[in-house]
Amino acid sequence: MSNMSAMKKRLLKTLAESISEQVDLFNTAEVECLIHDYNVLLGEPTSPGKGVPGLDRAKFRSILHNTFGISDDLMMDRVFRTFDRDNDSSVSTKEWIEGLSIFLRGSLDDKIKYCFRVYDLNDDTFVSIEEMYHMLKNCLPGLPTKEERDEGVKDLVEITFKRMDRDHDGKMSLPDFEQSVKEENLLLEAFGTCLPNFKRVEAFEQRVFRELKK
Repeated sequence: MSNMSAMKKRLLKTLAESISEQVDLFNTAEVECLIHDYNVLLGEPTSPGKGVPGLDRAKFRSILHNTFGISDDLMMDRVFRTFDRDNDSSVSTKEWIEGLSIFLRGSLDDKIKYCFRVYDLNDDTFVSIEEMYHMLKNCLPGLPTKEERDEGVKDLVEITFKRMDRDHDGKMSLPDFEQSVKEENLLLEAFGTCLPNFKRVEAFEQRVFRELKK
């Protein structure tokens, strides 16, 4: 048992070293902690000898909601798609740590690219006015009637689109989004919360990296 434990530790360290070479915002010890936490989140395989391929959509959404405070259905699905880089319907260890590097320690440039990918609903490298409307359609729940809500959202989208379509080509590109956000940082999550707030980040890091503080 002790030999198996030592072997597992060596495998964990080898995997952590490999990932930390590619994800430069975490050191090897931090990556080891993240891998351990990922395995806990993944849970035990349902069948003996059968490994769990990765975090599926349901488990990932639960973590986004409970750990990172992201609760909008559309945003949770888009964050899942953004983490799942190989599009195999599960988030692997490496994909999880790559995504967390942006969540926890990403620069403004990293977060701009990430948020744009989340908001590009059809993955065509642009955000259209229709996509903006789809993301913002439920953002004015306080208005009394559906007609007023629809009209209010339409006005909001038109104002936002006019402001962020910097080259006036009828769609928002990554350079449009980047320029807008750098002028006004609050526009980073203009179309929906897809990043955790500071308190959530701090709580996650304190929990996952607590062994390193001792």
